[in-house]
Amino acid sequence: MKNPWTTISKKEVYDNPWIKVEEHQVITPTNKQGIYGKVSFKNLAIGILPLDENEYTWLVGQYRYTLDEYTWEIPMGGGPADQTSLESAQRELKEETGLLANEWTEILKIHTSNSVTDEVGYVFMARDLTQGETEFDDTEDLKIRHLPFKEAYEMVLNGQITDAISMAAILKTSILLKK
Repeated sequence: MKNPWTTISKKEVYDNPWIKVEEHQVITPTNKQGIYGKVSFKNLAIGILPLDENEYTWLVGQYRYTLDEYTWEIPMGGGPADQTSLESAQRELKEETGLLANEWTEILKIHTSNSVTDEVGYVFMARDLTQGETEFDDTEDLKIRHLPFKEAYEMVLNGQITDAISMAAILKTSILLKK
């Protein structure tokens, strides 16, 4: 489909090692002049849903500064441009849970908030797991929870898990497990 937007100009408003923010002067699809803010992430969003042979999974709990609240999520992190999404997923799973997996399946691609950002995320299911040692980043104070997958699914349904990538991964995995 043809792009109905016209970009008149754009300027960088903010830049750090993780994001860049731009302000765009635009003509909207209804032919009105306006501004549009765009946040570009410098890494891919990477999520991993580890699942053992008994259909238990692992969640990571942490205080999210941006939300000013504690959240439970699947293991996740950023995927640098010089790594494949699978390499990033393998690294993140090891860092946050200590787990190594012999079986990896990409289960979804997600745009996290496409009205304001171009961020793309990839989620993998990790199986055939071996427990090792965690390697937390220096910004992480994580709690790890090993629980039945069904309980993680219930946490999505009752609003205890609100992270978009975690919700999408858990809901999609629930469907895949029923096939």
